[in-house]
Amino acid sequence: MTSPVGSGSPRQVPEAVHRKRWAILTVLLFSLLVVVLDNSILNVAMKTIASPRPAGLGATQSELEWAINAYTLVFAGILFTAGLLGDRLGRKKVLLFGMTVFGIGSVLSAMAGSPGELIAFRAVMGFGGAFVMPATLAIIMNVFEREEQPKAIGIWAGAVGLAIAIGPITGGVLLSHFWWGSVFLVNVPIVIAGLIAMVLLVPDSKDPRPGRLDPLGVLLSVIGLVLLVYGIIKGGQLADFTRPEVFGTVGGGLLVLLLFVLHERRSDHPAIDVRYFRNPAFSAAVGSIALVFFALMGVTFFVVFYTQSVRGYTPLQSGLLLLPLAAAQMGFAPRARLVVDRFGARAVCAGGMLLVAVTMAGFLLLDRDTPIWVLEVIFFLQGAGMAHIMPPATVSIMQSLPREKAGSGSAVNNTFRQVGGALGVAVLGSVLSTTYRDGISGNLDRIPGLPDSAKHAAGESVEATLGLAQRLGPAGRALVAPADDAFLHAMHITALCSSAVAVLGAIVVTLFLPGRDSAAGDGDASRPEPEKEQTGAGR
Repeated sequence: MTSPVGSGSPRQVPEAVHRKRWAILTVLLFSLLVVVLDNSILNVAMKTIASPRPAGLGATQSELEWAINAYTLVFAGILFTAGLLGDRLGRKKVLLFGMTVFGIGSVLSAMAGSPGELIAFRAVMGFGGAFVMPATLAIIMNVFEREEQPKAIGIWAGAVGLAIAIGPITGGVLLSHFWWGSVFLVNVPIVIAGLIAMVLLVPDSKDPRPGRLDPLGVLLSVIGLVLLVYGIIKGGQLADFTRPEVFGTVGGGLLVLLLFVLHERRSDHPAIDVRYFRNPAFSAAVGSIALVFFALMGVTFFVVFYTQSVRGYTPLQSGLLLLPLAAAQMGFAPRARLVVDRFGARAVCAGGMLLVAVTMAGFLLLDRDTPIWVLEVIFFLQGAGMAHIMPPATVSIMQSLPREKAGSGSAVNNTFRQVGGALGVAVLGSVLSTTYRDGISGNLDRIPGLPDSAKHAAGESVEATLGLAQRLGPAGRALVAPADDAFLHAMHITALCSSAVAVLGAIVVTLFLPGRDSAAGDGDASRPEPEKEQTGAGR
């Protein structure tokens, strides 16, 4: 237990666990894979689920959005609480619980008989997934020694990129052979195999001194996060953040979260010690993750419309186009630690952010006839940039906290990522929608006899306009080229906004993330005083 590791640092991981650490990581990656893959795989099935029965469920656009958002809302709202419960009750127990609930939700979603049932069962999946994500990262921190944690987290981050890419590919293959429910049912064998492997291999761990419960803090965090994310989602749906139901909900969520912070500062047994945010290594890394996912998720939102609606690729082909993004993340993320060792986390994260900003601006090169290899190069460089942001930022967050608080740290990491992504889809999606509507409205006004309600519906997206053009027959052909032009203009404006957000992330990292010279001294020394006695053996 205390044999030397690396350069004389005492071992904190039991020898029996240390020997199985890579097998344990493999099991954890499968659990992570199924949760992340499910979100990306569902996007491919949206058109099929919207089809009339029996091919689909006949879901409306709003119902389709809530099939996605129900998962996001519950997932983001419960993440922080799930991390706390893992620290208190045991991360393995929480992980097994989350996987079981996620598997049950997958079966129920596959068998849903109506859009309302699908939305409800997707919320069940989000509830289970919220217990899986923070537990995987927390367990990694407790089965790997500090020297190997950057490598393990790099592989973990690479697996996220793989899941994002193979989701649409898997969904396209399944939908070409089976019914829409197969995109959910495919999770079940992975969940069963994962549960068996977890029982046999994964050790349990928890905070040995968790202190008293903080029920008020937990309640405030759930209410605040749910209100905030709901308001963000609603603003994105309405493409108007000035509506009372939007800014009222967002403002209410922020107010409750402010009360949460004030309560945590005054409490002698806080759910999370907010003084951790005084540590630049922690707060700057959290902020950078939120900003990069804000930019990335907004772009992911419009790329699907570009490849399928404008360029005419099938869902499966669109999924295959994402492979360079996944390949770059898988190739570079596990090796990012080597670049960090040489240049420091601040330089590497800032460089990654700037590369992401450049690739976002690179979408300005895309037109309806641009060679597709240009998009592939952009995706590859974007994946390379992400691979040099996520691992060092996550390592900075997790190593700023004691091992005993790994679940809380992982929950904070994933919560900011989820909220940043939801905000990116909502805000940048609104920019895309508003700019597109402004560009196509004049053409819709020139269609004789078209009711105002039909004009409004057709102006929501390029897909809606092209659907109207198809229904109008020969008279609708005049809408196709203007719809493409309006979408491309809107896509370029949105890409510039994404690029600006990524540049902001680079500035935050440069100003606040510790540099190479101070990295060695930031770890335990910068932690709040009450935690020092818990981690002295690790120093």
